[in-house]
Amino acid sequence: MPIDYKVGRALLEAKFQAVGGDIIGNLIPPIPGQLVAEFDTTFASSTQAYREGLIGCAIARIQDKNINIRLPYIKQGENAYNGRTLDERVVNPFLQEHRIPCSRGPFLNVFRRGVKFDADTERGTRDIAAYRAFLSLVGYLEATEDAEALEGFLHYLLYKFAKLREAAEVPLSRLKRISLEQYEILIGRLLQTRSGGRLPVILVVAAFRTIKDFFGKNWVIEFQGINVADGATGAGGDITITDGGEVVFAAEVTERPMERTRVVATFNTKIAPNGIQDYLFFVPLDTLSPEAKQQARQYFAQGHEINFLEIKTWVLTSLATTGKTGRELFNAHLLELMSDQAMPRQLKVAWNDYIDELTRAV
Repeated sequence: MPIDYKVGRALLEAKFQAVGGDIIGNLIPPIPGQLVAEFDTTFASSTQAYREGLIGCAIARIQDKNINIRLPYIKQGENAYNGRTLDERVVNPFLQEHRIPCSRGPFLNVFRRGVKFDADTERGTRDIAAYRAFLSLVGYLEATEDAEALEGFLHYLLYKFAKLREAAEVPLSRLKRISLEQYEILIGRLLQTRSGGRLPVILVVAAFRTIKDFFGKNWVIEFQGINVADGATGAGGDITITDGGEVVFAAEVTERPMERTRVVATFNTKIAPNGIQDYLFFVPLDTLSPEAKQQARQYFAQGHEINFLEIKTWVLTSLATTGKTGRELFNAHLLELMSDQAMPRQLKVAWNDYIDELTRAV
């Protein structure tokens, strides 16, 4: 049967979304060990066509096992497929839209017309070692019947493309003057983006820095790296604000439900030992349990301010209060935090997409 290009694109998008979780979580998807070196050689090559061609081969093999994935020209035989059209309609647009370094034209342009993916084509190739690695991977696809294994191959292949993008520089779209309504859309999109906690934290940090600059405070604002234990550094929370060496307040940013046990644990390990009088939990308020609120009231009676805030509402209120000047400060701080080299390129690409959407909507 002919390749369904819409199904092929949907498959790539679904797998790449899963790959995003791998990148954020620093996970390596499983793949047969003997293929790792072949993938590494293929992706180290300056000839991009080999790795790009693998995507088409994988899509074709997953959709129809009767297709001969070594024959990328439809006139080569009954079981051949149209590799050029698959690349033009599915593979290349996918790579470009996700800002992955790739060829600007069909990958088949680097081969002679009517090429077959076999050893006879090796003569005249630009990178023989990479072409042999490519053939080995094609051979694995060709010999594999198990659907789960084939999709696992595509998952790992797209993971390698994602890592390729992580190694590249992604220029950020600048955040220009936007309305509070547009800020609400942007902040909502950022908070909904799977980021391993990074985006919620930088939104709060950017807002605190804005308040500091706007009101001329002498605050020192420090925040933890992602997945860094507060106890290991002696920090009072994800974000600690001091003035003259004294803690003004500390904050914890979480996307998880807030239960009483979390409040008690935070009090015993951070608030009490560090003598913090004012502690903020930035948490989705619909996940805040009544028991957690009651426990906070008890600590309030003991002299400790423990309050719960929802990020989007608090940031929007701060931006409305500080006016145009505050919004300009917030834009600069947020862009600086997003530009950090440690920020995954995947999140920078998402940022650019969101800014582009806002621009088009104006």
